[in-house]
Amino acid sequence: MREDNLKEAALKYHLEGRPGKIEVIPTKATANQRDLSLAYSPGVAVPCLAIQEDPNDAYKYTAKGNLVAVISNGTAVLGLGNIGSLASKPVMEGKGLLFKIYADIDCFDLELDTENVEEFIRTVKILEPTFGGINLEDISAPDCFEIEERLKEILDIPVMHDDQHGTAIISGAALLNALEIVNKDISSVKIIVNGAGASAISCTKIYLSLGAKKENIFMYDSKGLIHGDRDNLNGKKPEFINNTVPASTSLTDILKGADVFIGLSRGNVLNADMIKEMAKEPVIFAMANPTPEIDYKLAKKTRPDCIMATGRSDFPNQVNNVLGFPFIFRGALDVRASEINEAMKLGAVYALAELAKKPVPDIVNMAYNNANLTFGKDYIIPKPVDPRLITTVAPAVAKAAMDSNVAKFPIKDWDAYVTELAQRLGNDSSLSKIIETKAKQDVKRIVFTEGEELSVIKAAQIVLEEGIANPILIGNMEKIHELMEEHRITLEGVPIIDPKRPKDKGEKTLRKEYVQHLYTKRKRKGITISEAEELMTTSIYYGIMMVEMGHADGVIGGLTKRYPEMVKPALQIIGVKEGVSKVASMHILSTKSGPLFLADTTVNHHLTAEDAANITELVAQQVRRFNIEPRIALVTYSNFGSVQHGESAMMMREATKILHERHPDWIVDGEMQAHLAFNKEDLKNLYPFSKLVGKRANVLIFPNLSSANIAYNLLNTVGEMNLIGPVLLGLKKPIHILQMKATVRQIVDMVGIAAIDAQ
Repeated sequence: MREDNLKEAALKYHLEGRPGKIEVIPTKATANQRDLSLAYSPGVAVPCLAIQEDPNDAYKYTAKGNLVAVISNGTAVLGLGNIGSLASKPVMEGKGLLFKIYADIDCFDLELDTENVEEFIRTVKILEPTFGGINLEDISAPDCFEIEERLKEILDIPVMHDDQHGTAIISGAALLNALEIVNKDISSVKIIVNGAGASAISCTKIYLSLGAKKENIFMYDSKGLIHGDRDNLNGKKPEFINNTVPASTSLTDILKGADVFIGLSRGNVLNADMIKEMAKEPVIFAMANPTPEIDYKLAKKTRPDCIMATGRSDFPNQVNNVLGFPFIFRGALDVRASEINEAMKLGAVYALAELAKKPVPDIVNMAYNNANLTFGKDYIIPKPVDPRLITTVAPAVAKAAMDSNVAKFPIKDWDAYVTELAQRLGNDSSLSKIIETKAKQDVKRIVFTEGEELSVIKAAQIVLEEGIANPILIGNMEKIHELMEEHRITLEGVPIIDPKRPKDKGEKTLRKEYVQHLYTKRKRKGITISEAEELMTTSIYYGIMMVEMGHADGVIGGLTKRYPEMVKPALQIIGVKEGVSKVASMHILSTKSGPLFLADTTVNHHLTAEDAANITELVAQQVRRFNIEPRIALVTYSNFGSVQHGESAMMMREATKILHERHPDWIVDGEMQAHLAFNKEDLKNLYPFSKLVGKRANVLIFPNLSSANIAYNLLNTVGEMNLIGPVLLGLKKPIHILQMKATVRQIVDMVGIAAIDAQ
């Protein structure tokens, strides 16, 4: 993304809707006076007195046990330096957001306006009753060392300065695996550490805990080697004095024969000649951000035998703190650990290292363009999108806390704990990632029939920059260019077509070809040649004909049109797939428990049992395209024959029977009331024979358009859920119709779905 576009998008992202990135929401009912009397006065006095009698009850009756404070004074913000406490707030909010989406941990961000160590420590100490854990962030060295050490001594809750330990834990796992691949022993390798700040010190300490020898480690700061002859060593630097070589030894010289380079300094401090002198199969971790100590491509070209890691996501082996801190705190909180100690950090290291050796799930491979990731030089640490991180790292940390006697609430049933962790996070934010990454695997040409709409132009910019699709805009060329200029949008190389005014002979010839094809296709359906000519001047007909004739791969439209205005030309020109009796539509709602697919929401008013079964098959096929197993409930007002004569109940009962006969191995059942599709206990107790027992439905099939449409609109509006759709099912080629006034995000998601369908 261009820098000016990034600045504008970043400010808009933080500004739109509710300012900032996080909010506080109630977790208990507040519907009536009784609820309020329990939440506050007089009922709240009861848990207050219980906690006064037993302070541990705070974990039972308050949010303390799942609440982490992200605390900073803004003196060492990554890439920005000492920008002050207030300016650091967006970063701290962002850290809170990551805690929530990766580990379901609630956060308050606290920006302390002080650079006085005593004042900082005192402030955090008196806040201890509020929180279950403290994440220190972006505090400059050497103050960060003293602050963390003293807080760990005086607080009875886990404390961690992530800037120190996060990189250490992730790079420690990466180093173990890298050395295993090149068959080198950590106790004998020569390690060069360039950088002597908080992160470098912590990394080096953890390498020592993993078996590295201090005499084999050579640490450099901006003034040279950390050596006993120097009189300007402060903080923790003296711990890493190495006098086995002269103090004047340069970084170039010390790299000769070195097995490992750890960079936590600044960009481009290494060159090709320097790494040529390293040992066979060197390990190079160039972790300065955003510019590594040596360019990834240069390093691999110079030393094809090296194992390279950076802090960047666009190269293999990204050392990313998000692999660690959410799950470390998750494990610590779940056993009510009194601290995050060395054993817990090492537990995380070994868990991450082992996870990288296991077969990679399809969803992770898909996110990296079907990379077929396997343990080796280009895959030494897990990817941040790996869903197994929470169920791997958190239990390892929790167990280490128990084994080192700092856990106040030991876990007794590990299987139940892992299941609970897996259920903590739904896929509400991952479906868009799945759509986007699948679309990128084989980029398709997607036509936007309403190119004159600003939100469409913005969506086109995003899909172009992100590589989701190659957009084609249809509309008035002058108006489109005016909007682009006014809003500083660049769409380099994007075709803009005005069907009313072809810009050259080629476009005129193409339109004639389209007119003739439409006339030939529909002449016995009542259309005349002049009507075909008129229709082909409209964006909708022209765009759909582009797909029909193979000049584009999919169409997105309907932002300003009524649904039938898009469906009719799609049916007339594209038609339905072989074997499909009726097209249908599906909406996708993002819930905390994962995506929920609803059908048929926009097309068919009345269904037969055969129709309902066929639509279910179309939906199941689409859901599987997202690498999600469909768990299907056919919902109505009755349960498994409880009503004998109701029309929709009987129809859904018969549709279920058809599906059971056609697909005996599918997880599909009905007829049932909607709440049973999600209430596993009630379903198990009342209807233990159901194929959905023990599972939560993610697909709802409704008996008619009215109920389906009401359901998705109600859930979307009242539940404030993210919405994708409607997704049109059953056509030969992808034509997708936007919700009127869809957001830019919704348009981008629909483009991704069109691209996936086109693949």
